[in-house]
Amino acid sequence: QVRLVESGGGLVQAGGSLKLSCAASGRTYSRDAMAWFRQAPGKEREFVSAIMWNPDSIRYSDSVKGRFTISGDGARSTVHLQMNSLKPEDTAVYYCAARRGGIASTEKWYDSWGQGTQVTVSS
Repeated sequence: QVRLVESGGGLVQAGGSLKLSCAASGRTYSRDAMAWFRQAPGKEREFVSAIMWNPDSIRYSDSVKGRFTISGDGARSTVHLQMNSLKPEDTAVYYCAARRGGIASTEKWYDSWGQGTQVTVSS
C-alpha cells in the first residue's frame, strides 16, 4: 500500500505562484513514477505532470509546460509541483498519484491516489 497526502493548495491571484507537495509513505517499489493530475468542476480529471526515477524522466502536459515544475527526492518520499504564472483555468483539485512501472500520463495506469488539494486562481 502507498499512502499519498497532498498539501499546499489555496487561493491565489492570476499571475501568482503556489507550491504543492505530496508526502508518500509505504512501499517504495510501488512508487516508480509519481504524477500530478487535476480535476476542474464539471470536467474530467487530466494529467498535469509526472516524474520517474531510474532512469530519470519528467513529463508535462502542454497546458502547464514552461509554468509548472515537478521535482522529487531520490527516496521518493516527497514530490513537489511548483506552479508559476497561474491562470484562472488552473483552478482545480490537484491529485497526487503513484504507480509501479514507467512514467505515464494516463490516469488508469496509476493505482495509488491522494485525497487532493484545492487550488483556486482568481482573475
